[in-house]
Amino acid sequence: METVTCKTCHRISSVTKQTTKIRCHGCQGTILIGNSQVSVPLDISKWASHDQDNIITERKRFHDFSKKISGISPRSSPSFSQFPTARISDTPPRGKRALLCGVSYNQNKKFKLRGTTPDVMNMAKLLVRQFGFPTNAIIVLGDFMSYEPPTRMNIIRAFDWLVKDSQSGDSLVFYFSGHGTQQLDLDGDEIDGFDEAICPLDFETAGIIIDNDINKMIVEPLKQGVTLHAIIDACHSGTVLDLQRVYDHNRGRWKDNYPASGAYKGTSGGKAICFSACEDDQQAADTSVSFPKLLWYSSTRRWRMAGGSEGDFQP
Repeated sequence: METVTCKTCHRISSVTKQTTKIRCHGCQGTILIGNSQVSVPLDISKWASHDQDNIITERKRFHDFSKKISGISPRSSPSFSQFPTARISDTPPRGKRALLCGVSYNQNKKFKLRGTTPDVMNMAKLLVRQFGFPTNAIIVLGDFMSYEPPTRMNIIRAFDWLVKDSQSGDSLVFYFSGHGTQQLDLDGDEIDGFDEAICPLDFETAGIIIDNDINKMIVEPLKQGVTLHAIIDACHSGTVLDLQRVYDHNRGRWKDNYPASGAYKGTSGGKAICFSACEDDQQAADTSVSFPKLLWYSSTRRWRMAGGSEGDFQP
């Protein structure tokens, strides 16, 4: 396997020796192998205007952005592993920080998922491009390339990193793409009688992470002025953060999710918002549909639920 660099956007793409031309993974132009030339993309409607000056300006912006997040696409190795993410051992930065977990479960065909890797990379691009997150303020846990694996212990350690020493004005994001599950509630604090949970890479041996623990680790510590946006793309994820209020988009109103046990599941003055792939009693399918439907209006920083409700997404 060899590589070639696009002369328009400078994205590195992999090629085989028999290939004479490929489509650039960055600007979608045609790279002619051997001549190292790249044609103008056929579909120029992606740029802001057909005016030549605007096209050049937009290409420069794309070039600058592609250099900033070089290698973010899983199809553009070898630089894919060089995305400069933070490590769990790093000191958490002030301002914006994010934890992105993508679990493919490649070690077990029974549980294997295909879409989690591009999900995480797309979310990373969204946070950097649309919301100005520094690349060194994003932790990626994934069972691919050189990222730290999303084991149960690593996720718990990363939860601590996400909320540690956060102060008013900080914006936190937690994204999880993987399997979700349920188990019988033994604490008497679930309305439906079941705890919801996410499944780490090693859940078969190390165990799952239930909603009670997720709430205690990343919801309860949120101080006044700190905001957490959680996006959970997993089965049975409706109340996986155990938040006190749930939006019923079919009826257009909020409903209580207070535990019958009286246990406090709120923050320490901050705000926690969770977008879930499905209800607690539902399953989410592994699909090739482009992510994420909740961020339908991502270019204008608006989200829209499947039922039609809208709101601001301002991490």
